[in-house]
Amino acid sequence: MDEAEIQRKRRDNEEQATKNRARILGLPYLDTRDFENVIPLVPGILTKEEMRKNFIIPLQKGDNEIPYRFLVTSQTPNSLLPELRKKYTDEGQHIGFFLISSSAYQAFMQRYDPPKKVVYDDIVIAKEGDSETIAEVSKTLNSVSTEQVFNFLIDQADRLKASDIHIENLRDQIRIRMRVDGMLHPVAEISRDRYRIIMGELSARADLSTASTKPQSGHMQQDIFRGRSSHLLNIRVETVPTMYGQDAVLRLFNFDESLLNLDLLGLSEGELVTIKEIVSHPRGLVLMVGPTGSGKSTTLYSILNALNTPERKIITLEDPIEYGITGITQIPIHTNDGGSFAEGLRSVLRLDPDVVMVGEIRDADTARTAIQASITGHLVLSSFHANSTAAAFARMIDLIGTNPIFASSIRLLIAQRLVRKLSDSKESYKPDAATATYIRNALYGVDVDLNDITLYRPVPTDDAPFGYKGRAVLMEQMVVSEDIQAYLRGDIKDIDTHTIEQSAMQHGMLTLEQKGLLAALRGETTLEEVSRVI
Repeated sequence: MDEAEIQRKRRDNEEQATKNRARILGLPYLDTRDFENVIPLVPGILTKEEMRKNFIIPLQKGDNEIPYRFLVTSQTPNSLLPELRKKYTDEGQHIGFFLISSSAYQAFMQRYDPPKKVVYDDIVIAKEGDSETIAEVSKTLNSVSTEQVFNFLIDQADRLKASDIHIENLRDQIRIRMRVDGMLHPVAEISRDRYRIIMGELSARADLSTASTKPQSGHMQQDIFRGRSSHLLNIRVETVPTMYGQDAVLRLFNFDESLLNLDLLGLSEGELVTIKEIVSHPRGLVLMVGPTGSGKSTTLYSILNALNTPERKIITLEDPIEYGITGITQIPIHTNDGGSFAEGLRSVLRLDPDVVMVGEIRDADTARTAIQASITGHLVLSSFHANSTAAAFARMIDLIGTNPIFASSIRLLIAQRLVRKLSDSKESYKPDAATATYIRNALYGVDVDLNDITLYRPVPTDDAPFGYKGRAVLMEQMVVSEDIQAYLRGDIKDIDTHTIEQSAMQHGMLTLEQKGLLAALRGETTLEEVSRVI
């Protein structure tokens, strides 16, 4: 039985009970379902306060016999009916009362006195030490109605372009923080009595348990409306039990397939050419490395979108699915419930895909299965946790040992970070001698003019309170050369991260540090921001 049918049966039962009560009270019963949303209202007879206090509705002016008709409920005070009868009789009028159900009364009151749409002040991110702004936002969040507090929080996070919302239980309050452009900012401290409201709504939407004593993962979606436009927000939910309750982190993904485009990632022409050339081959392994929140998923999805043509069958294995892409078969892997990427990958290879994306390589079994798939006619994309492309090789060798098949399958490694971009209000300055020397040493051999070094610093404005606006991609690309394959096969002994990195740099690779310094010299970001993320 669907929800509409359940509601209809409830109303039927309520109307039958009201009809029975009318018989006991000696009042005529009236079923208003056919006209409660269309019959004209009669203003000016009773005030809204009187209608709410006494649970009574002036229906309409009737015929000459009974010109005034009032709808009453079982909660209408008994003393009110004689008072109204006396009043209208003294005026020479006749009056009639009809008993209606509570649902009918609420339907009429929704029309007589519809709830006012409350507009709450937008959330503002406080600068360091700005306790007044935090107090003001806390006051706003504490005043938002029970039904709206959760929607309001997500809507405001989206407006601020936050990547995630952190809901943290402290002893006396709940702290709300949002990560904007990669930085975590305190937003508000709200009263503890809102904990059950927020967690109850979150659990219902993301299919989580409020009583769980274990970490949980969930997923939900919310439509966001901005003026005449709207977009769908995918939200990944992670909760963990703490001393004072369940803390939650909501990761926000603004789903728009048109934005999953390699040309919109802000990559250089050379970086784009390298990626497109590698993924145009029908087989091989491409690995994305970097910490959580470095944009790996967005880049991988953008590559998939570029490969998404009617001639290719593309399958993904994800935990969880962060974006839904038309034309691609996406399979959730529930690792918390015993599922594994390796087992899922072996299954989907029987479906003869051209391209497979494995959400993450976490163990030797998944690594070996992905490598095997990449040398048997499949292009395999995946992510891997490592600090750099060279470190990824060292970690993979620790995982599966020296492996000639891995050496022939891996074609490209991409390490990625996101740095905050300076707003247009930035100002230039000349670095001190030590900083200039560091930059020249780090960029030695790179084709760039370092005779007159200029750097830039943020200047806060109303539009960019911290002097930054948006984020830019820093990407380290290691195309696997014959020399690196020799290291991976074990032909050259005693290799380490530094050795592999130096070999790649001799073939033209720029490290993440070098990419970051070049971005700072171009005025796209600051030296401090590069140091923070790398």
